[in-house]
Amino acid sequence: MGQLVEKLASERNHEVVLALDQSDAVRPTEDLSAELSQCEVAIDFSIAAAVPRNIELCMLAGIPLVEGTTGWRVNHNELARTVEESDGALIYGANFSIGAQLFFRIAGRAAELFQNLESYDVFIEEAHHKRKADAPSGTAIKLGDIVANHLGRDVPITSTRAGHIPGTHRVGFDSPADHITLEHVARSREGFAEGALMAAQWIVDRKGLYEFSDAFDEILATQPQSQ
Repeated sequence: MGQLVEKLASERNHEVVLALDQSDAVRPTEDLSAELSQCEVAIDFSIAAAVPRNIELCMLAGIPLVEGTTGWRVNHNELARTVEESDGALIYGANFSIGAQLFFRIAGRAAELFQNLESYDVFIEEAHHKRKADAPSGTAIKLGDIVANHLGRDVPITSTRAGHIPGTHRVGFDSPADHITLEHVARSREGFAEGALMAAQWIVDRKGLYEFSDAFDEILATQPQSQ
């Protein structure tokens, strides 16, 4: 993801001032934060264990952070307090894919239509390659929350980890009479990188804590219209 973000950023005429990798984890916090302070914004797609320190580094450096790492659990109140005390800015999300964000909205609207139809069982299935550690995925958890909130009842989630399956999320509405399926399949990681760059442009000069799904409509509105 880091390499892809760097590639897309360069293609869109952004200057990549600094790129950090696992070897930088042992470096002193003060040195890293001093280097980060040269940047306007940081994007993190690393590992769950590294997230707390990466947030600390960016808040210390005084730069906004786009946190796209999966598999870490967000304590919203604690995170909001950290960002507020640092007078910083951070945007995080279960999935930075533009298509996935649109899928969330489609699934939520569909769930509303099934609110009063008890004959339909609603469920979520997600599948990923065998190397993905967290299950269910953060995207599936977010999708489950959205569908359950719009539906008014709990929604079960099942997970599969096998082979080289691309990220796949499915919402099913099943009754004795018929079956309806909504599906999102990630063909590549480019959608995640594109969404992260959009978030990075949007959060510069802002303060506070944001969730990508909540800010997505505003972020989308700031994008230039194609001719």
